Amino acid sequence: MSRTSTEPAGPRRPVLVTGATGYIGGRLLARLAAEGRSVRAMARRPEYLSQRVPAGVEVVPGDVLEPGSLDAALAGAGTAFYLIHSMGDSRTFESLDRRGAAAFAEAARRAGVRRIVYLGGLGEPGDDLSAHLRSRQEVGAVLRGSGVEVLELRASIVIGAGSLSFEMVRALVERLPVMIIPRWVRTLAQPIAIDDVLRYLVAALDRPPGPSAVYEIGGADRVSYEGLMREYARQRGLRRWMFPVPVLTPTLSALWLGLVTPVFARIGRKLVDSLRNGTCVRDPAAARDFDVRPMGVREAIAAALDEEDREAAATRWSSAVSSAGPGRAQSQARFGSRIVDTRALDVAAPPAAAFAPIRRIGGRTGWYFADFLWKCRAALDLLLGGVGFRRGRPHAETLATGDPVDFWRVEAYEPGRRLRLQAEMKLPGRAWLEFEVEPRAGGGSRIHQSAIFDPLGLSGRLYWYALYPAHVLIFAGMLRRIAARAEAAARDGDGTAAVPAGARTVKGA
Repeated sequence: MSRTSTEPAGPRRPVLVTGATGYIGGRLLARLAAEGRSVRAMARRPEYLSQRVPAGVEVVPGDVLEPGSLDAALAGAGTAFYLIHSMGDSRTFESLDRRGAAAFAEAARRAGVRRIVYLGGLGEPGDDLSAHLRSRQEVGAVLRGSGVEVLELRASIVIGAGSLSFEMVRALVERLPVMIIPRWVRTLAQPIAIDDVLRYLVAALDRPPGPSAVYEIGGADRVSYEGLMREYARQRGLRRWMFPVPVLTPTLSALWLGLVTPVFARIGRKLVDSLRNGTCVRDPAAARDFDVRPMGVREAIAAALDEEDREAAATRWSSAVSSAGPGRAQSQARFGSRIVDTRALDVAAPPAAAFAPIRRIGGRTGWYFADFLWKCRAALDLLLGGVGFRRGRPHAETLATGDPVDFWRVEAYEPGRRLRLQAEMKLPGRAWLEFEVEPRAGGGSRIHQSAIFDPLGLSGRLYWYALYPAHVLIFAGMLRRIAARAEAAARDGDGTAAVPAGARTVKGA
């Protein structure tokens, strides 16, 4: 495929991204910024978005339902991504979509925008399209009516960590061992991974100038929602039983989704109504004109799960901790299917001293609080065929990535700063225990502690919540004892010199 830019020689005109607070828009913004493109993001509330964009991204106010706000946002832009829809609005979303697209297209024409790239939805017009899919395709037609060149990419189900469809599949499979599935669950689609969607969107920037065009994009496989659920269950190691029924009205289906998934009932009703339409690629033009070779369903789901693992590992869960009194800076949050219990404590000790008790955890040192309960859990693990506490740890003072620590293993280790342990005891899910130490501006350190649990189905959730009171007791006590040991280490000269003792506070990061 030709990589000829649509831009003339001279200063590069910025790329405008609308819908930058949404799932795809936010990811596209980061991708474009990482490539060194000149990027401008439009938002109804720029003060909210400006705190979340990469460095160098210009944030401007704009609302497609307020035409007067668009001229300044589009001024000087070369290409504009239109990633807006009104499906979540309780009003008549079709009329809102048409109004917004018409206003944006006219403003783009006045501003001299060379190309609009629009992400729409697959579906054959002759297939009695749902209101949602019909509206997505009408938006493309409205944009093209302005005379500005429009590249419309029509996609099916988008699979990625945090996408609406993926979260719906996850919630159904994780929470329901037995499912009664309506007819729409077996409608064929051509799911596409979020990374492949982004590749198409970025590639659309570099298409040579030409007439407006519609491209159908999809993954390598054609599969139903039932197939997606079965593949997700296979990769998660879950046994699920699905029993088809001939009917389940869209209204009842939407209410059902609202009860067991993150989908709001009104969005669920529109989503279910769309699932009666097949969304498979029929026109192969995208494969001919774009150098993108999409992955299949198995790879897309694996990539989504892998991304969640990496995000869970990279995210400081204690950033959610709010200000509180001593010993009470604790929060429980969710990331995908994971449950995160996090807390933080400030100590009058430099980071090296604050980390000293953390690097010694486990083995002969023990777990600092309620060791009897830890030993009981280890004994239970042995009875279940696990490793218990038999392994201890290789060295009392030092750690390295891959070292066993009782029934944990070191997954990440940064001396003086961070330790993450992954559980190897018998569990209905996966678990991590993470510590992180950071210096405070006024002296001393803040110790972050996060217990992360990825439950396996309903049994995993029951396990977590049944033991939650014990977890609160154990982890809070552990952090207090670690803080006390850290301050003692500072006084004894274990690490750098101690900072002057002062009022110890517990705050959110």
